[in-house]
Amino acid sequence: MGQVLHGCARTTEAVRRAIQHSQESLRALARRHGINPKTVAKWRARSG
Repeated sequence: MGQVLHGCARTTEAVRRAIQHSQESLRALARRHGINPKTVAKWRARSG
């Protein structure tokens, strides 16, 4: 069974994990995944 995302969701669990483990800049990650740099910063700050 796959992940169930709401209609506006832009990140999956795999993308969030990649953001948390990446050493790239916020801007580079935002461009790569097509999301806002603030979203990248939010996921970087979260633990787990």
